[in-house]
Amino acid sequence: MKTVLFDMDGTILDTERIYQKYWYIAAHELGYDLTHEDFLEFRSLGHTFGMKLMEKKTGDPEAYVKIRNYRKQMMEPILEETEIPLKPNVKEALALLKANAFHLAIATATKTDRTEHYLKRVGLIDYFDKLISAREVKEGKPSPDVYLYALKEMNTDAADAYAVEDAPNGVLSAHAAGIKTIMIPDLTEPDEELMSHLVYRADDLLDAAGYIIKNR
Repeated sequence: MKTVLFDMDGTILDTERIYQKYWYIAAHELGYDLTHEDFLEFRSLGHTFGMKLMEKKTGDPEAYVKIRNYRKQMMEPILEETEIPLKPNVKEALALLKANAFHLAIATATKTDRTEHYLKRVGLIDYFDKLISAREVKEGKPSPDVYLYALKEMNTDAADAYAVEDAPNGVLSAHAAGIKTIMIPDLTEPDEELMSHLVYRADDLLDAAGYIIKNR
């Protein structure tokens, strides 16, 4: 067991709360009456799935694109002007895995150039062998496409990899790809059904790394 694939937002970077805040603000400024709970369903959700879910919630087939674009317009300058927060024990966990000869990669919904930019800013870029974006595959999470592509890029099999995720859509994606999946809950705890897809529910990244090394 030599490969670990990580989601980024909410797993490596503590940015999911920022995304959730600006999803809500953007929607309400554009006149859509959506709740904070509604937007929890969009965590790590691929573009096509997001459009369908937003249309179901609003009745507007263009709502997802309009809200998402406005959210990005408001949020990205803030991320550029402020320090990007990290999840607890990130550097210690990544260093421990590298010291134990694991190959690490990111599997995220975020575009590759932006992923690289953020990881450089927080000093984590050198820990990762590959940065893989769902933009490079047909469907984003919860489809398994991004994880199947990540396995191919890392030249490994699902049986020889772990995935580390924070949100349900990411867990479903990794599990569907046949990868042993660890969840570090960020904004919500896994329900009983989601727990059945996990090999471990970790408290933080260092806890996850310890489990992976012990069960390599």
